[in-house]
Amino acid sequence: MHRTKVRIVEGVLDANDTIARANRADFDDAGVTVVNLMSAPGAGKTSLLERTVRNLEGIRIGVLEGDVQGSLDADRLASLHVPVTQINTDPGFGGECHLDANMVRSAIPSIPLEELDLLVIENVGNLVCPAEFRVGEHHRVMISSVTEGEDKPLKYPLMFRACELVLVNKIDLVPHLDFDLGKLLANVEAVHPGMPTALVSARTGEGVEEWRRWLVQAVGRVAQPA
Repeated sequence: MHRTKVRIVEGVLDANDTIARANRADFDDAGVTVVNLMSAPGAGKTSLLERTVRNLEGIRIGVLEGDVQGSLDADRLASLHVPVTQINTDPGFGGECHLDANMVRSAIPSIPLEELDLLVIENVGNLVCPAEFRVGEHHRVMISSVTEGEDKPLKYPLMFRACELVLVNKIDLVPHLDFDLGKLLANVEAVHPGMPTALVSARTGEGVEEWRRWLVQAVGRVAQPA
């Protein structure tokens, strides 16, 4: 029975990876850089994106918004005149706690790829499943809020290992918390040696310019001819 379960899980992931490669080919053909942005619920993905889309050095950005239900986050971003496509995992996908490649593929016809240089996929808030499912992205970034404590890299190591940048958000709250920033960074290093980190505050804007520069460079890397 255990071996059967393993085969099923491997089959699901293999099928997902096949669709993810098709998504990636579509993104490459359109010349769009795709960033999969992941975090726990409430870490500040949408708030940080609201800051991010301003003054992005002429880069045309769109957002694919993933939520179980509702469109509150998508509405916030759309009010900034950013192209936003909403995926709700509840009506058609059973309330999944992550986006997978097939969900993203179903949304591609609704995304104006020809009008974009950068697509940010704001994944469903979860520290487990989103890390397991590739969706065709070029880059994976996660947000770890200081309000979550220092232990999350040790509890959810796959999420930290699957990404290439960790944004430590809500840094403005550190003076008001029983929180050890050095311990968090040490735990990140323990599970993913050499992982780049950036300290940001979606509320005050601290560190957001560094994050914008990272995105601009990411777009430049993908745009370079092979």
